Amino acid sequence: MSDFMASLRWTRATPDFSPKTYDRTHTIKLSGGLTYQGSAAPDFNGKPELANPEETMLAALASCHMLTFLAIAANSKLVVDSYQDTAVAKLEKNANGKLCVQSILLRPQIAFGGDKVPSAEELKHLHEKAHANCIIANSITAAVQIDPQ
Repeated sequence: MSDFMASLRWTRATPDFSPKTYDRTHTIKLSGGLTYQGSAAPDFNGKPELANPEETMLAALASCHMLTFLAIAANSKLVVDSYQDTAVAKLEKNANGKLCVQSILLRPQIAFGGDKVPSAEELKHLHEKAHANCIIANSITAAVQIDPQ
Protein backbone atom coordinates (compact mmCIF):
# COMPACT_ATOMS: atom_id res chain seq x y z
CA MET A 1 0.00 0.00 0.00
CA SER A 2 1.00 3.64 0.15
CA ASP A 3 3.07 5.47 2.75
CA PHE A 4 2.61 9.15 3.52
CA MET A 5 5.00 11.48 5.32
CA ALA A 6 4.77 14.81 7.02
CA SER A 7 7.73 16.57 8.61
CA LEU A 8 7.27 18.95 11.54
CA ARG A 9 9.71 21.52 12.88
CA TRP A 10 9.27 23.69 15.96
CA THR A 11 11.90 25.93 17.53
CA ARG A 12 11.44 28.02 20.64
CA ALA A 13 10.93 31.65 19.57
CA THR A 14 10.20 33.18 22.98
CA PRO A 15 12.67 34.03 25.76
CA ASP A 16 10.75 31.83 28.18
CA PHE A 17 9.05 28.46 27.95
CA SER A 18 6.03 29.25 30.07
CA PRO A 19 2.88 27.14 29.45
CA LYS A 20 0.83 30.25 28.62
CA THR A 21 3.29 32.19 26.48
CA TYR A 22 5.53 29.93 24.41
CA ASP A 23 4.87 30.19 20.68
CA ARG A 24 3.05 27.18 19.24
CA THR A 25 3.89 28.08 15.62
CA HIS A 26 5.54 25.25 13.73
CA THR A 27 6.27 24.33 10.13
CA ILE A 28 4.63 21.36 8.47
CA LYS A 29 6.02 19.94 5.23
CA LEU A 30 4.10 17.29 3.34
CA SER A 31 5.85 14.69 1.20
CA GLY A 32 4.63 16.35 -2.00
CA GLY A 33 6.48 19.54 -1.06
CA LEU A 34 3.67 21.70 0.33
CA THR A 35 4.90 23.62 3.37
CA TYR A 36 2.67 25.61 5.71
CA GLN A 37 2.63 26.95 9.23
CA GLY A 38 0.55 25.38 11.94
CA SER A 39 -0.26 26.30 15.50
CA ALA A 40 -2.47 25.15 18.33
CA ALA A 41 -6.14 26.10 18.30
CA PRO A 42 -6.81 29.53 19.83
CA ASP A 43 -8.36 27.84 22.90
CA PHE A 44 -4.93 26.31 23.51
CA ASN A 45 -2.94 29.54 23.11
CA GLY A 46 -2.41 29.13 19.39
CA LYS A 47 -2.64 31.63 16.57
CA PRO A 48 -6.13 31.73 15.01
CA GLU A 49 -4.77 32.66 11.56
CA LEU A 50 -2.77 29.41 11.31
CA ALA A 51 -3.98 25.87 10.71
CA ASN A 52 -4.43 23.76 13.83
CA PRO A 53 -4.57 19.96 14.16
CA GLU A 54 -8.31 19.87 14.82
CA GLU A 55 -9.08 21.94 11.71
CA THR A 56 -6.70 19.97 9.53
CA MET A 57 -8.29 16.73 10.74
CA LEU A 58 -11.69 18.14 9.80
CA ALA A 59 -10.40 19.35 6.42
CA ALA A 60 -8.85 15.92 5.75
CA LEU A 61 -12.17 14.19 6.40
CA ALA A 62 -14.21 16.68 4.34
CA SER A 63 -11.69 16.48 1.48
CA CYS A 64 -11.59 12.67 1.57
CA HIS A 65 -15.40 12.45 1.59
CA MET A 66 -15.59 14.86 -1.37
CA LEU A 67 -12.95 13.04 -3.41
CA THR A 68 -14.59 9.67 -2.71
CA PHE A 69 -18.01 11.11 -3.59
CA LEU A 70 -16.67 12.55 -6.87
CA ALA A 71 -15.13 9.18 -7.81
CA ILE A 72 -18.39 7.36 -7.09
CA ALA A 73 -20.40 9.96 -9.01
CA ALA A 74 -18.08 9.74 -12.03
CA ASN A 75 -18.24 5.94 -11.99
CA SER A 76 -22.05 6.22 -11.80
CA LYS A 77 -22.06 8.41 -14.95
CA LEU A 78 -23.22 11.47 -12.97
CA VAL A 79 -21.81 14.88 -13.86
CA VAL A 80 -20.84 17.03 -10.89
CA ASP A 81 -20.41 20.70 -11.74
CA SER A 82 -19.49 21.90 -8.24
CA TYR A 83 -19.12 20.63 -4.70
CA GLN A 84 -18.68 22.75 -1.62
CA ASP A 85 -18.86 21.95 2.06
CA THR A 86 -18.85 23.87 5.30
CA ALA A 87 -17.86 21.18 7.79
CA VAL A 88 -17.96 21.50 11.58
CA ALA A 89 -16.09 19.48 14.22
CA LYS A 90 -17.20 19.47 17.86
CA LEU A 91 -14.46 19.21 20.48
CA GLU A 92 -15.82 17.61 23.67
CA LYS A 93 -14.74 15.30 26.45
CA ASN A 94 -15.04 11.58 25.84
CA ALA A 95 -16.13 8.91 28.36
CA ASN A 96 -12.63 9.03 29.91
CA GLY A 97 -12.82 12.81 30.38
CA LYS A 98 -10.28 13.46 27.59
CA LEU A 99 -10.83 16.15 24.97
CA CYS A 100 -11.42 14.75 21.50
CA VAL A 101 -13.23 15.49 18.28
CA GLN A 102 -16.47 13.86 19.34
CA SER A 103 -18.57 14.56 16.25
CA ILE A 104 -18.26 15.96 12.76
CA LEU A 105 -20.94 17.40 10.52
CA LEU A 106 -20.42 17.55 6.77
CA ARG A 107 -22.82 19.80 4.85
CA PRO A 108 -22.03 19.24 1.18
CA GLN A 109 -23.76 21.32 -1.48
CA ILE A 110 -23.51 19.71 -4.89
CA ALA A 111 -24.57 20.99 -8.29
CA PHE A 112 -25.09 18.35 -10.95
CA GLY A 113 -24.94 18.89 -14.69
CA GLY A 114 -25.89 16.66 -17.54
CA ASP A 115 -29.12 14.76 -18.00
CA LYS A 116 -28.91 12.50 -14.95
CA VAL A 117 -29.59 14.19 -11.61
CA PRO A 118 -29.91 11.91 -8.56
CA SER A 119 -33.04 11.94 -6.42
CA ALA A 120 -32.77 12.83 -2.74
CA GLU A 121 -32.74 9.11 -1.90
CA GLU A 122 -30.05 8.38 -4.51
CA LEU A 123 -27.98 11.31 -3.23
CA LYS A 124 -28.22 9.97 0.32
CA HIS A 125 -27.05 6.57 -0.90
CA LEU A 126 -24.10 8.15 -2.77
CA HIS A 127 -23.02 9.93 0.43
CA GLU A 128 -23.38 6.74 2.48
CA LYS A 129 -21.22 4.91 -0.05
CA ALA A 130 -18.66 7.74 -0.05
CA HIS A 131 -18.53 7.73 3.74
CA ALA A 132 -18.15 3.95 3.89
CA ASN A 133 -15.22 4.11 1.44
CA CYS A 134 -13.48 7.27 2.70
CA ILE A 135 -10.04 6.37 4.05
CA ILE A 136 -10.08 9.13 6.66
CA ALA A 137 -13.60 8.25 7.84
CA ASN A 138 -12.43 4.67 8.27
CA SER A 139 -9.48 5.93 10.33
CA ILE A 140 -11.28 7.99 12.99
CA THR A 141 -13.69 7.24 15.81
CA ALA A 142 -15.66 10.51 15.88
CA ALA A 143 -19.30 10.29 14.91
CA VAL A 144 -19.67 11.68 11.38
CA GLN A 145 -23.01 13.03 10.20
CA ILE A 146 -23.68 14.09 6.62
CA ASP A 147 -26.39 16.65 5.93
CA PRO A 148 -26.50 17.39 2.19
CA GLN A 149 -27.56 20.96 1.55
